[in-house]
Amino acid sequence: MPLFSRRPSLPAPVRAQLALPPGDRILAVVELADGRWAVATRRALCLAGPDAVQRRPWIDVDRAQLTVETSTITVHWVDGTTEDLPLTERGAPAFAQTLRERVQSSVVHSETVVLPGGATVRVALRRDEQGDLVSQVIGDGSVDLSQPRVGALVDAAELRVRRAAGLPD
Repeated sequence: MPLFSRRPSLPAPVRAQLALPPGDRILAVVELADGRWAVATRRALCLAGPDAVQRRPWIDVDRAQLTVETSTITVHWVDGTTEDLPLTERGAPAFAQTLRERVQSSVVHSETVVLPGGATVRVALRRDEQGDLVSQVIGDGSVDLSQPRVGALVDAAELRVRRAAGLPD
């Protein structure tokens, strides 16, 4: 058994297509079963195919999970959508760990709010690509913020989260 496992290497044409901004760098890569590459950089998750790159900053990722049995990472975006990334075998656990670390590093503070009827939302303070703090309200899509009681609870939580970091109201 080798002491070191070989990590997948990003092909040069895909690397060139990424066109990373200054200060960004590649942290981990994994080949997807559909021929694309998933690339975790300091600032974003990139999905690179032969003709295009989908680049989403970490602030757009709510969470992700690796299903080992199917070798699939499911990315949950903050807009409520999900995306399955079927992986090739090499590098899946290491990539999943890097993805988890990057999402967690973007979260500065969060609070879960239980709403009337039992639904929950998370109010999070996160760092965007430039390092600025941004507040987000993340729910499951069934929360109606136009209801006065719900809106008031969410607004109060957002105010607490922002004040905890010393941000203006």
